[in-house]
Amino acid sequence: MKVNIGSAILEIVQGDITEQNTEAIVNAANNFLWMGSGVAGAIKRKGGDEIEREAMAQAPVEIGAAVISSAGKLKAKYVIHAAAMGQDLHTDAEKVKTSTFNSLKLAESKQVKSVSFPAIGTGVGGFSIFQCANIMINEAINFLQNTKHLKLVRFVLFDTQTFDAFNEELKLQFSTKRH
Repeated sequence: MKVNIGSAILEIVQGDITEQNTEAIVNAANNFLWMGSGVAGAIKRKGGDEIEREAMAQAPVEIGAAVISSAGKLKAKYVIHAAAMGQDLHTDAEKVKTSTFNSLKLAESKQVKSVSFPAIGTGVGGFSIFQCANIMINEAINFLQNTKHLKLVRFVLFDTQTFDAFNEELKLQFSTKRH
């Protein structure tokens, strides 16, 4: 599903975030920025250890913060590491909201034109895919209304259940807002 928001596009696709050709992809990270399993592990395996080294050189960060590194061997130019959880690897609504906003803000400040997000915190973080979809899509819609550089925010969901949850949430939010 794809919608226009101002001069930008918000898109939801099912697929592998490591294969996206957006300028940046977002890693669902912990605040020490080590890359273990899930999305982080996939990014490290495909993109190379240098992504983790560059990220960890900037750690630790506050939970909710975002930092940027190169994307190694990936198609993307950058990886934005969204620290949505601490060392306990659990997250909550406020951490997902803050890390999503800070990732968008960092992309904008670096003049990134396109970014792909996973469902932050729904893997090892154990966060509800439905609550995640609500928060992340709302943050993206609000942010894109005032963006200067960011022209595409894509949510890339690996499994059908999460993809469906994000699609339904976008339909719901887009039908209740005027753009």
